[in-house]
Amino acid sequence: MQLDRDTWLTIVRHAPLISIDLVVTRPDSRVLLGLRENEPACDTWFVPGGRILKNERLADAFARLTRGELGHQLPYREATLLGAFEHLYDTNFARQPGITTHYVVLAHRVNVAADFAPEGDAQHRELRWWTAADMGSDPRVHPNTRAYAACL
Repeated sequence: MQLDRDTWLTIVRHAPLISIDLVVTRPDSRVLLGLRENEPACDTWFVPGGRILKNERLADAFARLTRGELGHQLPYREATLLGAFEHLYDTNFARQPGITTHYVVLAHRVNVAADFAPEGDAQHRELRWWTAADMGSDPRVHPNTRAYAACL
């Protein structure tokens, strides 16, 4: 269910959000990152992912997010939980001053075939495959995403 902007901003102001990050890896160990269009983390390279909706099971959220962010629905049963992470941002989706964003993130690694071709979405202006070393050291990669390089 889509909430109106003001209701959603009130939730962001007062509550942590629960999300799934998708650490998509090919057999050559490269990781898929997207150049974000939206806040928080606009203009940085970040793994795909998104919020879990109210009453949405993890497997259903995973299916929706992989379909929406990658253009391919990937099976949740083949994903590996990397852990729970906490992402704190000084910004918010509406760019309203003084409202921070707090995510509790369930990061999942999902392995794809060498010829996996993700489809772009409105969240990212570009998708690119990165080595873990480059991902872990490049300042254009968001620090929350760089942290996943240590898990690979």
